[in-house]
Amino acid sequence: MSDITSSALPETDSTGAPAERRRRSGGRGAERVRSSDGSKYLNLVNRLARTELLDPEALEDIHQTSLTVLEEIGMDVMLPEARERMRAAGADVTEGTERVRFDRGLIEEMIASAPGEFTMHARNPARNVRIGGKNLVFAQVASAPFVADREGGRRAGNQEDYRKLVKLAQSYDVIHLTGGYPVEPIDIHASVRHLDCLSDMVKLTDKVFHCYSLGRQRNLDALEIARIGRGISHDQLDAEPSLFTVINSSSPLRLDGPMLQGIIEMSSRNQVVVMTPFTLAGAMAPVTIAGALVQQNAEALCGIAFTQMVRKGAPVMYGGFTSNVDMKTGAPAFGTPEYMKAVIAGGQLARRYGIPYRTSNTNASNTIDAQAAYESAMSLWALTQGGGNFIMHAAGWSEGGLTASFEKFILDVDMLQMVAEFLKPLDVSPDALALDAVRDVGPGGHYFGTAHTLARYENAFYNPILSDWRNFETWTEAGRPTTYDHANRIFKETLARYERPAIDPAVEEELDAFVARRKAEGGVATDF
Repeated sequence: MSDITSSALPETDSTGAPAERRRRSGGRGAERVRSSDGSKYLNLVNRLARTELLDPEALEDIHQTSLTVLEEIGMDVMLPEARERMRAAGADVTEGTERVRFDRGLIEEMIASAPGEFTMHARNPARNVRIGGKNLVFAQVASAPFVADREGGRRAGNQEDYRKLVKLAQSYDVIHLTGGYPVEPIDIHASVRHLDCLSDMVKLTDKVFHCYSLGRQRNLDALEIARIGRGISHDQLDAEPSLFTVINSSSPLRLDGPMLQGIIEMSSRNQVVVMTPFTLAGAMAPVTIAGALVQQNAEALCGIAFTQMVRKGAPVMYGGFTSNVDMKTGAPAFGTPEYMKAVIAGGQLARRYGIPYRTSNTNASNTIDAQAAYESAMSLWALTQGGGNFIMHAAGWSEGGLTASFEKFILDVDMLQMVAEFLKPLDVSPDALALDAVRDVGPGGHYFGTAHTLARYENAFYNPILSDWRNFETWTEAGRPTTYDHANRIFKETLARYERPAIDPAVEEELDAFVARRKAEGGVATDF
């Protein structure tokens, strides 16, 4: 449940006017009672008009140029089985090489069968999420190798912190999915890590989760864990997408074996593939944003088309992750004007194809500071205006994705809830227009004590999780706490009151038995 604050009405003096700020012992935003009203953050819909960065001619130029790339240059497809499937569908496979070229008509025919909307099913049906259209879904940070909080500093990913981050994701309704592993728990051997992590996803949350495409057996194990967790048959799993994977192309213009195997296993079972090129302008893509978008689009269309070659109608998303690099150091940059342009243009391309759009809430800051906030704010602005449907790394992403931050998670949750409140349609009902209240107060009065205000003040406005609205004197007396301080305190309070969601004992028993059996079999082969 989300933490929504509520504060009392301002104090008034004998005339009914607000008392002076310096005389209010509590001050604005003094320690407020936080009530939980998070259910309103389920099933978010973005009704805003989409920003059109590209005019129709420019959009078509990017589309056609990306098709030319696939037709004339092609992609290296690094899995023989995938090349054979592509050949059978009509692609031009160059013998003795991994290069595959695609007629533009073939690409357009394949992507036309991808669904425009679909539902992902959670073990708790109230947590099902609708993908595509005007729907907006937020997923937690994923795949960070490091984790950080103020006391422990930056450290390698581990199971204890992994579980804490998963619990935080369960605790806030504005986080609709858990995403991938929020941090990689390297203290669990890689051969069985996926078994422990996915089992925790089922037990500690009741939301849709993700599996990594790192070899066929991991996919098969994840599919079985998702099925057991929902307590359904294999046929029902095949009919109801319940698991998703992110497929990254190896930019420029390559799809590697594990990613291709992931598409085959997931799409053949009607599960969700999020096809996402990672195209950093100036590094793995042309230095111009338009050129990077051409490459992003070519790689995305190739992967999307392949999902449909595996199974027509399989659910898939168009992923965009184009940004720029610092040309002095080569370090990735996020939340930049270039990133915003790429996000908005990517949304236009996804809508052109009628495919749900995945993007991300990003920043490159190394700590919880103004940079972390403003780069995330710019990212959120772009993805909201650009029509993002599925937002990866929505909460907790720090250091360009290298670190999952507990405090940044809380900062992001607050920002996501603000986005959700902003997207709520403005109420212009007769009651909201408040004509009777205006009549009651008349010229020169105030609204603090009116019946209209008293009936609504507790929930009239969004009460931030982190903003400190105390006056300077009261804030100073309290020790001048910063946003970092508040976020540190709140993530600990949230974990302290976490409650594991209910699960059928028979489901948990079957899950434990499956994990134990697969561990006894050795899990999956690794190189270490």
